[in-house]
Amino acid sequence: MTLRVRILAYDGVEALDFAGPFEVFTTASRVSRRMDAATQAPFEVASVALASSDQPVRARAGLRLLADHDLAENPGADVLIVPGGVVDGPMASPATLRWIADCAAGAQLVASVCTGVFLLAKSGVVAHEAVTTHWEDIADLREQFPALDVREGERWVDSGRVVSSAGISAGIDMSLYLVERLAGRALAERTAHQMDYAWTSCSNPSA
Repeated sequence: MTLRVRILAYDGVEALDFAGPFEVFTTASRVSRRMDAATQAPFEVASVALASSDQPVRARAGLRLLADHDLAENPGADVLIVPGGVVDGPMASPATLRWIADCAAGAQLVASVCTGVFLLAKSGVVAHEAVTTHWEDIADLREQFPALDVREGERWVDSGRVVSSAGISAGIDMSLYLVERLAGRALAERTAHQMDYAWTSCSNPSA
């Protein structure tokens, strides 16, 4: 079964928050087909943005992205990834928050990278769960959403249906963990090797 991975894009998104998970899941599908050409690719990856698909999203450092879908198309997701970045715009966008909530309701797994967890909290996807974010934003997350169990010093936190990661590059480690959880350890390890990436496969590297 091929799982539909949908990654949210918006003006101000951190480029690696978006591109890291995109690279992990697309590479995992490519590697999986090499391992067994007769099997279906485990993941089908697409991006979603508020703007129409012919209008570029400008990432935080200026990189322009063209999303595969706009929110109005309401593409379904088995795995929803919400990257971080400068989240003021999507936090103030009822359409974006509503789409996150609706898409998450039908998803098997929801994951955030960095400050993407603020969007999950604002949209009501997380309310009391254990979560994490970039070290620089831990205090703000606790202040804005005091009911959350905000964890510090974790590379990612698995709360069951919701998984959140710390900042930027931690989204790659979390995404490899999600590949392991959804498609097995062997594929996750081969994906990391194909990416020439030193995978931190433990959520707390100091543990």
